[in-house]
Amino acid sequence: MILPADDGQMSRTSQKVAKRMFRTSLLAATALAAGIAIGGIAFHASSVRAQAASSPNTYEQLNLFGEVFERIRDNYVEPTDDEKLIEAAVNGMLTSLDPHSSYLNQKDFGDMQVQTKGEFGGLGIEVTMEDGLIKVVSPMDGTPAAEAGLQPGDLISALDGQPIMGLTLNDAVEKMRGEVGSSIKLTIIRGSQDPFEVTLKRAVIAVKSVRWELEQGNVGYVRISSFSEKTDSGLRDALAKLKEATKNDIEGLVLDLRNNPGGLLDQAIAVCDDFMDKGEIVSTRGRKQEEAQRWNAEAGDLMDGKPIVILINGGSASASEIVSGALQDQRRAIVLGTKSFGKGSVQSIIPIPNHGAIRLTTARYYTPSGRSIQAKGIEPDIEVQQSKVEALGPERGTHEADLRGALSNPDDKKNSPEQLPAETQGVQEQSAQPADNAAKTEAKPEDKEPFVGSEKQQIARPTEDYQLARALDLLRGLSLLQKQAAN
Repeated sequence: MILPADDGQMSRTSQKVAKRMFRTSLLAATALAAGIAIGGIAFHASSVRAQAASSPNTYEQLNLFGEVFERIRDNYVEPTDDEKLIEAAVNGMLTSLDPHSSYLNQKDFGDMQVQTKGEFGGLGIEVTMEDGLIKVVSPMDGTPAAEAGLQPGDLISALDGQPIMGLTLNDAVEKMRGEVGSSIKLTIIRGSQDPFEVTLKRAVIAVKSVRWELEQGNVGYVRISSFSEKTDSGLRDALAKLKEATKNDIEGLVLDLRNNPGGLLDQAIAVCDDFMDKGEIVSTRGRKQEEAQRWNAEAGDLMDGKPIVILINGGSASASEIVSGALQDQRRAIVLGTKSFGKGSVQSIIPIPNHGAIRLTTARYYTPSGRSIQAKGIEPDIEVQQSKVEALGPERGTHEADLRGALSNPDDKKNSPEQLPAETQGVQEQSAQPADNAAKTEAKPEDKEPFVGSEKQQIARPTEDYQLARALDLLRGLSLLQKQAAN
């Protein structure tokens, strides 16, 4: 800390007083910032004071923060940036809660808003942090990463030869961003293989979250790669085109949610509603029972009761688990594939005036039957492994439950979840995963997956997709049974 120079009129005692006054003002500012950051929606600053008064250690701990902050400013080997120190402290506080809470500065917040609209600049892959390394959750369809075959579970250990260990997720993501057309070298760790380097070229990623094609026998195939603001409208458009292509004689639908890392909660609810006439879709429950919410379907099944098979795997997370869990519980669809990731928490994006925003875990979500899939995942009705594992990425053992600091599943602590009130008022929340970046690998020509289907420029599928083949067989059988029952 810098104090006024001693010109003979300021005693050592007055210097100590000034120092103490500075520390007190710093603590007051810190407490106010915390009240705004968390209290923008949850509670007001007065609640912070009341809570602090009931906890004698609160001010003592804030004093610890002030002491450390002051020592860093006074004694660190190089000059420090106060704003960066505060941001790091706030982000550390949030990331210590669970793997999905974090601080977004103004730039990161702006980038996130662009990403949820479905178009952004980056490398094209969903990432998270695990054991100090960047972990690939899922490559995004239609991006260089998906075309080159980057796999879920890959770990990025270095950027341009500089180790990632010690960086926060936001820091690493920022380093992966850059001018469109510029290159970056990533060091990839894949399973038991030796680490290898991949040079990527940054590009503008325009993600089309919904793609479709018509399979043999008037069976529709719809792939949802993420849940952005345009997902529901894209799904409705795809179903309309499928009905037009089959002259309104579509036999059924395969809904592919594999490697879908999630996105906006309201879009997941809208997608469920498109296939349901009635019944609960999902509920969310936080710390207070009165803040619980429930969403129900409205009349209007766009598939008119035709059979639906949903494909999931270990890369299916968050919003995609809401959709598969809801349609499974309501017996509207059969879920096929392998167990999903198990992210059953809701993140609210809370803007901080004149700063950025915080992504804060505010609730767990529950399927219509009242089960929480947090750290457990959705179990498919029919388990089918992908026979050609390299095509969509190997089925790895890492799920939400394996992440450091992951929330526990409340069903493990009690036999039945808490009851929801009869009526609850909804607030708009998001379940957003960091969709900042993606990575692209240089694949050999024989390893590249061919483009197939009615939208050839959009859909990339593996040469031998065993799970999809089984889903199509099952759907054709269900359609036949449904026709026989109707006759």
